[in-house]
Amino acid sequence: MQLDLRPLNTRFGVEVFGIDLAQPLDAETFDRIEKAFDEHSLLLFRGQTLDENDHVALSRRFGTLQSHVLKPYLSSEHPELLVLSNIEDNGQATGIGDAGQIWHADTSYVETPCRCSLLLGREIPEPRGDRTFGDTVFLSAAAAYDALPEERKASLARLTAPHSFIHYYKLKQAQGSNRPDLTKEQESEVPPVDQPVVLPHPITGRKAIYVNPSYTTTINALPEAEGRALLDELFAHLVKPAFVYRHKWRPGDLVIWDNYATQHLAIGDYALPQRRLMHRTTVLLRDDAKARLDETRRALV
Repeated sequence: MQLDLRPLNTRFGVEVFGIDLAQPLDAETFDRIEKAFDEHSLLLFRGQTLDENDHVALSRRFGTLQSHVLKPYLSSEHPELLVLSNIEDNGQATGIGDAGQIWHADTSYVETPCRCSLLLGREIPEPRGDRTFGDTVFLSAAAAYDALPEERKASLARLTAPHSFIHYYKLKQAQGSNRPDLTKEQESEVPPVDQPVVLPHPITGRKAIYVNPSYTTTINALPEAEGRALLDELFAHLVKPAFVYRHKWRPGDLVIWDNYATQHLAIGDYALPQRRLMHRTTVLLRDDAKARLDETRRALV
């Protein structure tokens, strides 16, 4: 069958209609979903009734799953599920309450960033009239790259930049987050890594701008002030309205996004008693795609 797809933005993202992801997907249907994902970078499925087992099983169709470094916020039943929530149990946080509130691509701070993330909305703050809360904003870093002038593309071609989870974590604490300090063991799991400033997608080959405000603070081989100015220019370009889609969550929404082609930002405009509970899985890159990524990185050394 052909998928019923409707655009979310003229540059990227589609809503998929008529698919119940809690039911087994035959190989042909999943193949069509995966092809649509690689083409459009973001898929939305509304009205889903996935339990934790279903969520994990579907995610594994895309690849091997990652267990997040923040172990206290993983599901007790499925360590592959990261809990994003502002809900408390006896005064203790049950999930990460301030996740993703700075533009970022998931796990760009590791040598081989994850392929994609699957985020399921289980509890969503009630809207007030037309006003929604806890939206997530996505941008197409691939479309943003395509729109750059050719001379700017040429100037970025061989640049690299360090990405650091530790920098992000300390930035969040400085902004007032109540996250506890990372342990030395946790810090050792996420040392800074260099990534290409322009990264060809390891599956599709399409190039994207691969720096973000959460994890990238400088450009290698450039003086600090020049590197900072270039990052500020790229960050401003990435968030131009033409490249952006704002998702207004409903309970049962599942959004799947490509972490090589997109970035995202969570809007933290809600607080208890408004409850928000999300489950996220993170899918690692397949070995064949990882080999292409390694080749890209070696070419820049």
